[in-house]
Amino acid sequence: MTYDVIIIGGSYAGLSAALQLGRARRSVLVIDAGRRRNRFASHSHGFLGQDGRAPDEIVAEARRQIERYNTIDWIDGLATNVSGSVDAFEVEIEGDGRNEGRRLILAAGVTDDLPSVPGLSERWGRSVFHCPYCHCYELNQGQIGVIAASALAMHHGLMLPDWGTTTLFTNGAFTPDQGERAQLEARGTVVEEVAIHEITGKADVVLADGRTLVMDGLFTQPTLRISAPWIAELGCTLEETPMGATIPTDVMKQTTKRGVFACGDIARPAGSVALAVGDGAMAGTAAHRSLMFLDL
Repeated sequence: MTYDVIIIGGSYAGLSAALQLGRARRSVLVIDAGRRRNRFASHSHGFLGQDGRAPDEIVAEARRQIERYNTIDWIDGLATNVSGSVDAFEVEIEGDGRNEGRRLILAAGVTDDLPSVPGLSERWGRSVFHCPYCHCYELNQGQIGVIAASALAMHHGLMLPDWGTTTLFTNGAFTPDQGERAQLEARGTVVEEVAIHEITGKADVVLADGRTLVMDGLFTQPTLRISAPWIAELGCTLEETPMGATIPTDVMKQTTKRGVFACGDIARPAGSVALAVGDGAMAGTAAHRSLMFLDL
């Protein structure tokens, strides 16, 4: 069987795309490896109607709704290779053979590569974050630390005082110049230049000089890495941003390769659940239009 559309990635963006296509009565295959980017977080925030709900619950309910559409098939598995061109794409799945599709939607997401600070990765998504809009409100205007991983720490250092008392730990990764220090001072952000030894407790920062600064939450700047290694070989243009690699698209979520659409975190340098759902809806409807109007 050749599907109208194969969607690689069954998280928020992929599910949203599948919903549009299922309602258009198109044949769809969703391939999902079960590696949602926010799987480390206990609650999701900022998504209208779902604020504060557990990510697992949001995805499980969305999948139940998707599976009501009898033109949508689902495979829990890992896509290991994708090849071909418009109307003749092939997707290989680990341990599950190969499937063909006329269009592709890439919603495989990204991996967050974190700075090498002892104790940081164990707290990722629980007391160490990257998005203030997703997590800062729950810190209740407490003590917030920024662990610099790049010059983007400046952005965090200027934003976070709206949510609490902020300390920027440069940790040898970023040194603000005189003008940047003045901006940070104007926002009330304290700059701490002693190196970090480790993170302990909930979010306590132990410094190399023996001091421990107790924080209610920490923020850092992960580097985005596209999770699927075969993306580059597929022929889509990749774009390096200050946050990492993404797949650029037009406003209809079409990539530079005809017949291939991309949505969610894989196609934007900064995202959220709400933005992923919107992107997925656009990708799904755009893929459907391309099936109807062959000149697109």
